[in-house]
Amino acid sequence: MSTPEAVPYAPHLVPPATRWAARVVVVGAHLLATQPPARISAVLRRLRGRVRPATFQEANAARETILAVSLAAGGQKGCLARSLATVLLCRTRGQWVTWCVGVRTRPPFAAHAWVEAEGVLVGEGASADYFQRLLTVE
Repeated sequence: MSTPEAVPYAPHLVPPATRWAARVVVVGAHLLATQPPARISAVLRRLRGRVRPATFQEANAARETILAVSLAAGGQKGCLARSLATVLLCRTRGQWVTWCVGVRTRPPFAAHAWVEAEGVLVGEGASADYFQRLLTVE
């Protein structure tokens, strides 16, 4: 039996120009998500360049935009694409968030990808010690 899940899909709430930019980075994120972790890290490090760190509010706004335009990114198994799309959308805005991949520190075991800004997990609803980082692009 499956668990019902509500996703915040509401593209009409996002301005058209932002909506299209978000959809483009979502496609890029899905393509990037098919690559091995080392290649994803290398691509993100190359894209990072010398941009300023995003504030928590900017990172959260980017994440909310991604969730508003992509059903797949909002799903239970969409964490990798969602985190990559958030990173890419922030990068298009001249900002950078920390991209992390790791595992839960409490049962049940599961891998997860997320973003952080100002040292805080963005949109995860969990404390920083809930996940153990395995791979990070700061």
